[in-house]
Amino acid sequence: MLEVFIQAFVLYFVVIDPIGNTPIFMSITQLQNEKEKRQTAIEGVVIATIILILFSIIGQFVLSYLKISLESFRIAGGIILFLIAIEMLFNKRQERKQQVLEQTKDKLSIFPLAIPILAGPAAITSVIVIAIKYQGNILLQSISLIGLVMVMIMTLIFFLLLAKSDKFLNKNITNIISRVIAIILAALSIQYIIDGILVIFKI
Repeated sequence: MLEVFIQAFVLYFVVIDPIGNTPIFMSITQLQNEKEKRQTAIEGVVIATIILILFSIIGQFVLSYLKISLESFRIAGGIILFLIAIEMLFNKRQERKQQVLEQTKDKLSIFPLAIPILAGPAAITSVIVIAIKYQGNILLQSISLIGLVMVMIMTLIFFLLLAKSDKFLNKNITNIISRVIAIILAALSIQYIIDGILVIFKI
């Protein structure tokens, strides 16, 4: 069970990228005071967590309704995660998120903080893939969701610290960490693709 928790925690930490998203949080809340930043952080993280848990629960039913095999989704999910990892590695993901920031005037905690910065395609794909992996085992699914919640709590802590003071934030350090995370995500995505192929061809 500990292994399940660690695997889920690492995957969610990679795709949600709490450290890499800290500069984005500072960008979207730069005109807010400390109290407003705290409110935006709490609302955004809570909404994103609810969305991801919801997808974890209904994702399997959606695939069944559309008659999409688990292996096909696993391969598709792996490809999507790999593309996102490439974006992260070359800093394209952060640039794309900055473009979203420039275009939005909605409530920041919902859009773009909750969606798509925290509960984006990579995170949604990941929760569905993990739910499929532990299909039928409520205990393991619950443990994986605990891993998700822990990552979201860490994300909230980072955001609240930044709401208090952004002096400790070093952009160069966050860029380095994001690239290391991107390599891990690339490896995980390739493993998803390999697992799906092995099942389809019964190797």
